[in-house]
Amino acid sequence: MSIAGFNAFTQGDRNMSANTETTAGRPRAFDTVFWGGLVAGALDAGDSVVAFGLKGMNPIQVLQYVASGLLGTSAFQGGLATAALGAVLHFFIAFMVAAVFYGVALKLPFLYQKPLIYGFLYGAAVYLFMNYFVLPFSAVPKSPFSLPLFFNGIIGHGLFIGFVIAWFARRSSSKA
Repeated sequence: MSIAGFNAFTQGDRNMSANTETTAGRPRAFDTVFWGGLVAGALDAGDSVVAFGLKGMNPIQVLQYVASGLLGTSAFQGGLATAALGAVLHFFIAFMVAAVFYGVALKLPFLYQKPLIYGFLYGAAVYLFMNYFVLPFSAVPKSPFSLPLFFNGIIGHGLFIGFVIAWFARRSSSKA
């Protein structure tokens, strides 16, 4: 990506060079939801494997942890089947997060016009919503608060989920 392209994604249309597209339309649903959700889901899964790997969990256990939201602690005895369920649930959530962003961005285009700022904030908000509203009402095993995991969650969700989805929305909005 060129400097002009990076500036266009982070600062909006005013910094786009003459040889790049200067008209921003509506983001495309497929690009935003499918590609944004897929890439964000993959990056977030990788981040989780690294972060929880430092806490002693292997990749199968990380995916089983996701499945434990539905199955409780029995997910950790389900082997590859519950890990696969965790992967499906993880990507379903990533696609839903991308779909919500897409829907809101249609009404508030500034969200994708400055993806680094607003994407990051959206991803951080997703982390807070998931951890302090969704997870407490799920069957996931309760764990003590960890400041390093909290910061990793905020930064990771901001960059790997929010920014990525907003970037795909921004990118698709400038396609002819």
